Amino acid sequence: MRTLTRRTMLRSAGCAMAAALAPSARAWSTTTGQTAPPTVMTRVSAYMADAATSALPADVVEHTKQHVLDTIAAMISGAELLPGKAALRFARAQSGKGTATVVASNILAGPIEAALANGVLAHADETDDSHSLSQSHPGAAVVAAALAAGEEFGIDGTRFTRAVTLGYDIGPRMTMAMGGAEFRSETHRSTHAIAGVFGAAAAASCAAGLTAEQMRWVLDYTSQQSAGIAVWGRDTDHIEKGFVFGGMPARSGVTSALLVQLGWNGVGDVFSGADNFFEAYAPKAQPDMVVDGLGSRFEVTRTDIKKWTVGSPIQAPLDGIASLRGKHPFEADQVKSVVIRMAPTVAAVVDNREMPDICLQHMIAVMLIDRTASFKAAHDKARMQDAGVLRQRAKVQLVKDDQLLPLLPVRVADVEILLADGARLTERVTAVRGTPRNPMTRKEVIDKARDLIDPVVGASQAVRLVDRIFTLESVKNVRELRPLLQRT
Repeated sequence: MRTLTRRTMLRSAGCAMAAALAPSARAWSTTTGQTAPPTVMTRVSAYMADAATSALPADVVEHTKQHVLDTIAAMISGAELLPGKAALRFARAQSGKGTATVVASNILAGPIEAALANGVLAHADETDDSHSLSQSHPGAAVVAAALAAGEEFGIDGTRFTRAVTLGYDIGPRMTMAMGGAEFRSETHRSTHAIAGVFGAAAAASCAAGLTAEQMRWVLDYTSQQSAGIAVWGRDTDHIEKGFVFGGMPARSGVTSALLVQLGWNGVGDVFSGADNFFEAYAPKAQPDMVVDGLGSRFEVTRTDIKKWTVGSPIQAPLDGIASLRGKHPFEADQVKSVVIRMAPTVAAVVDNREMPDICLQHMIAVMLIDRTASFKAAHDKARMQDAGVLRQRAKVQLVKDDQLLPLLPVRVADVEILLADGARLTERVTAVRGTPRNPMTRKEVIDKARDLIDPVVGASQAVRLVDRIFTLESVKNVRELRPLLQRT
C-alpha cells in the first residue's frame, strides 16, 4: 500500500470535491435517472465539437467563401495602411518562431502571433464585413484565427470552411444574447471584441478538433479573456481599433484553443452557476439566444459585405447617391446642396471624423467628384484638404433624425440632392447593397476584392487566390494557400 502523506490526502480530497462540484460534459441526470433538459453549455459545446465533420448547406458554403475572400482582401490591402504596418512590425519581431502565415508579407510566426497580426490587418480600416445585430465585425477575428489554427494543425479546405462558419455562428450569438447595441451603450464594453474572441475561439477549436468536453473549457478560457472597452472610438489612427476588433480577439481565441488542446482543463459550465459569464458581464442577458437557431440559421448569411470600403453608416448614403445619379445623371458642380438624414446614434459615428473613410461629409464630396468611392480615395487623408473636395463638402449637411431611431438596427438613410436648376432628387435607402436583404453577387465581391488585392500582390496572384478560395474543397492543407497570401 502506498504511503499516505498529508499532501496526497489533501490532493485526493480536492479531486473528490472537484468531481462532486464540477458539471459533467456528458448528459446530466436527475435523481430519478431521467436525462435533464440540455443546458446552453451542453448544446453549444456539442455543436462546436460536431462542426468539423458536419456538412454545410451549399448556400452557406458559398456565403462563407465570399466572406473569406472579402476578409483576406482586407488583410492584404490593410498591409499598406498605418495599422497594418504596425501589425507587420510586431509579426516581424516574432518571426522565425513558428510556421503560420502572416498575410501580405514574407513572415512566418507562431499561430498566436500570426492570428494577432492578421486580425489587425483585416481591420486596418473599414473594409471588412460587419454583423449589425451583434454589433461586431466577425470576419477579422474569425478568419485570422481559423487560418492560424488551420495551419498549425494542417487541416484541409473543407474543414477550414466549417471552422470559419462556426466562428460566425458562435461569436455574434454571444453579444446578441448580451443585448447587442443596448449592452454596448450601457456598459461601455466593446461588443466587437467580445463577439470576435468567442468567434475566433470557436473557429480555432474546430481546426484543433476538440471534443465537446474540451469545448466547454475553451469557452471558459475565452470568457476569462473577453475584454475591450468602447474607448476605441477615440482612436484617430485606427491602430487600437484594429487591435480591439481583430487582433486581440483572434489572438485570445487561438490561445484558448491551444491551451485546451495541450491538456488544460477548467470550469465545465462558465455560462451558469455562481459568478458565471453572463452574471458578470450582462445580468440582463438571455443565454438561450446563444443556441437559438443553431444549426438551422447560419449567421454568416446574415453578415454584411461592404460594397464601399468605408464605415458602415456611410454605405447607405453612398448607395443613395449612386442610385439617384443612375436615374438622373448630374455633375458635382450642378449640385447646390446634399442633405443626409440618419438616426442620431448612427450619424454620430461618421460626423466630421478625422479619418477619411469614416467621415461622411468627406466621402460624400468624393462621391460627387469621382462618381464612385474607391479604396484609394477613401484612404487619401491629404485629399481632405483639397480645395475642390472642400468646396463640395461645404454643400453636405448631416441631419440627426430621431424619426429614424425606431428603424434600428436597420440603418436607414434619406438622401436629398438639390440641383442648381431647382430639381430636387430624393432617395430612401432601406437595404444597403451587400446586406442580406440586398446581397452582392459573387462577381461584385470578386471585383471589390480585386480592387484591394491587385495593387499589393499583382493581378496574376490575385486571380489565382480568388480561384483557390472558391475551390477550397480541393485544398488538402490550408498551408497550400501561403504562396497566394504572401508577398516577397
